[in-house]
Amino acid sequence: VQLQASGGGSVQAGGSLRLSCAASGPDFDYYGMAWFRQAPGKDREFVASIAWSGVHQHYADSVKGRFTISRDTDKNIMYLQMNNLKPEDTAVYYCGADWGTVTAETPWRDYDCWGRGTQVTVAS
Repeated sequence: VQLQASGGGSVQAGGSLRLSCAASGPDFDYYGMAWFRQAPGKDREFVASIAWSGVHQHYADSVKGRFTISRDTDKNIMYLQMNNLKPEDTAVYYCGADWGTVTAETPWRDYDCWGRGTQVTVAS
């Protein structure tokens, strides 16, 4: 599976963005997927994950109630709807895919593949 993330940009605090992660390759339906982010000088951190079925979702506490992860298996696209953005959400956002089950505890290093990051900048 190859991934390509898009949708980043610059917004004011309180604004919204929707990130997309387009997947190509076979067996996309069997991959758990997730969004991670990395701010300058910090490690990559978990944001949200979604099971291959789309039923099970997990969120970092910092984004619960503001971000929504979803996937369209017909189009092979995963989304991250980000509302009420805060300056601390500023980071490069990456989408990852891992064969089988993923949770909030799945280390980013365990993921099978990653897309290029997309920058999100939130001004105060």
